[in-house]
Amino acid sequence: MFKETKKSMQWGEETLTLETGKIARQADGTVIATLGETSVMANVTFAKEAKPGQDFFPLTVHYQEKYYAAGKVPGGFFKREARPSEKETLTARLIDRPIRPLFVPGFKHETLVMCTVLSHDLVNDPDIVALIATSAALTISGAPFMGPIAGCRVGFVDGEYILNPEIDDMHDLRNNPEQRLDLVVAGTKDAVMMVESEAYELTEEEMLGAVTFAHEQLKPVCDLIISLAEDCAKEPFNFTPPDYSDLYAAVKAAGEEQMRAAFAIRDKQERTHAISAAREAIKAKLSDEQLEDQNLGSAFKKLESTVLRGDVVKNGNRIDGRRLDEIRPIVCETGLLPRTHGSSLFTRGETQALVVTTLGTGDDEQFIDALHGNFKSNFLLHYNFPPYSVGEAGRVGAPGRREIGHGKLAWRALQAVLPPATDFPYTVRLVSEITESNGSSSMASVCGGSLSMMDAGVPLKTSVAGVAMGLVLEEDGSFAILSDILGDEDHLGDMDFKVAGTADGITSLQMDIKVAGITPEIMKKALEQAKAGRLHILGEMNKALSGAAEFSVHAPRIETMQIPTDKIREVIGSGGKVIREIVEVSGAKVDINDEGIIKIASPNGESIKKAYDMIWSIVAEPEEGKVYDGKVVKLVDFGAFVNFFGKRDGLVHVSQIENRRLNHPSDVLKEGQDVKVKLLGFDDRGKVRLSMKVVDQVTGEEIVPEKGEKEAE
Repeated sequence: MFKETKKSMQWGEETLTLETGKIARQADGTVIATLGETSVMANVTFAKEAKPGQDFFPLTVHYQEKYYAAGKVPGGFFKREARPSEKETLTARLIDRPIRPLFVPGFKHETLVMCTVLSHDLVNDPDIVALIATSAALTISGAPFMGPIAGCRVGFVDGEYILNPEIDDMHDLRNNPEQRLDLVVAGTKDAVMMVESEAYELTEEEMLGAVTFAHEQLKPVCDLIISLAEDCAKEPFNFTPPDYSDLYAAVKAAGEEQMRAAFAIRDKQERTHAISAAREAIKAKLSDEQLEDQNLGSAFKKLESTVLRGDVVKNGNRIDGRRLDEIRPIVCETGLLPRTHGSSLFTRGETQALVVTTLGTGDDEQFIDALHGNFKSNFLLHYNFPPYSVGEAGRVGAPGRREIGHGKLAWRALQAVLPPATDFPYTVRLVSEITESNGSSSMASVCGGSLSMMDAGVPLKTSVAGVAMGLVLEEDGSFAILSDILGDEDHLGDMDFKVAGTADGITSLQMDIKVAGITPEIMKKALEQAKAGRLHILGEMNKALSGAAEFSVHAPRIETMQIPTDKIREVIGSGGKVIREIVEVSGAKVDINDEGIIKIASPNGESIKKAYDMIWSIVAEPEEGKVYDGKVVKLVDFGAFVNFFGKRDGLVHVSQIENRRLNHPSDVLKEGQDVKVKLLGFDDRGKVRLSMKVVDQVTGEEIVPEKGEKEAE
């Protein structure tokens, strides 16, 4: 009944298996990839005809982690998987980016890729497995896909590159000083297609070495996919790229000069209007048949690409007149908003980000429910890209894949310089509002985020800056690398290569290629040029940081204290009674974890001190031989009970009140009276023994017995 095909290989520490032919047989291509005990099913389907007038490639990638894969039940009221998590959205983008450029140019049939995590061993991350399964499913589907590709993850410990490190090794790298890199690379056997990373100040040489190492490790996986396809691939779909050379020639003849004049305008808005006018002028010269040709959009894009790229490689001329390695003018400002905890405005040419920092407490940490476990994050970065930033009137809705992806890139770039939570016990939330955009708003978010946090008084290790690089690669192999690319250069170029880092090294690298990969030579030159650009931007940013920023008066103050774990129950009290009383009386927020670390937060220093003293009185132990201020709380025939240490009371025996015989303690004391006592020790039952007579009740000084005089006990 089933015609199964299975291929396996040893890959690093685990066995990688690809299998097809048993499940989901009506899809054009289905492959289940398994690494260790992590299994992902990828299903590929594509329409056999393109929609009339379709002028773009409608590729959609979905990735979903099923909770049953790890033996878990979803949280929430409905107890089923709902909208994609951030991890699922980012993984879908991770798969989309390297496969999109490898479809035959001109293929505009609707294509759907669905990846489902079926089993998760909590060791091998399913994102890499999903990428491999997708590549294999596309390769056997018959779709015009110029693959296969493969992907892998690389770590970096003690100068050694690690293939596919375990999930625990990659989790919370900020608190794992041994692990300095989380790098994902995808590519064909011949070239790298995509790079995504979180790094901790790696040099350009170390980062290039990691990418090269990854590319070598993924080549055998490409061979495994080819071996699978040789046994079970479907017949290639009969698709011939449309020939619109005559239409392109007509479009070029009708308006090449006007289009060149439009691209020569340096202001983005003026240039956009001029390009639109050039398009309309060209259309006016075309026949009705040419205007109805569904390849007209492709012909226009080819003309615009030719005009933009024409002089770049040959003469180094860019559309805004800059040199290839020149960064646009930069203006950095901090402290713009009076009531926020920190703010900055970073402007680079026609790209601008308003970034705001908010400092919160432990209650503000983000709770993340993932397949491999639940954890909290105290660093949040949210990126918003409203339509007005590009001069458009468009729909405003929930954050899309682009917003989530750009925000995560900036988050990764800034992670490396954050202080440890033990030194700075705040939850930090950054919001980047993109107010203008013409190229690399994610890198503007990195620069603005660094400035904003410093304005808020966050003790960052150092400043972080980012720059976006572009590439124009000609068919003869000649190329030009562009620093700080414009939106048009990104749209019509061959590479988007974003590098962020400090003066000492790279903290994040993201690369997307629109052609069939790039060589190590190109990547090395791009990294070197990016470093020069990054150092220039850091220099401009440092001019805005004249001195240490003052901590905002509107931000909460947080003080931490460590208590013995066996005292946690006493601080919380039965049903939380004690800790609720501390919060109500002091007015401060109090957060306590299982390790006995208590965070006390309030904008009011007095509230923090009050809560601190109340907690200390519960957990601290009085010291024998020390003098304390106390208050008489009860008089009895044999002495007085004195509250002397928080809520702790002790007995001053009648013989220890004064150096004379008393008939009754009430002869010299009354309830509510302030006294000074010395802790003599504890009796056999652990009861406190106090003395007043050995302490000067006026000065609080201990009375030292004269020589030969024996102190009463």
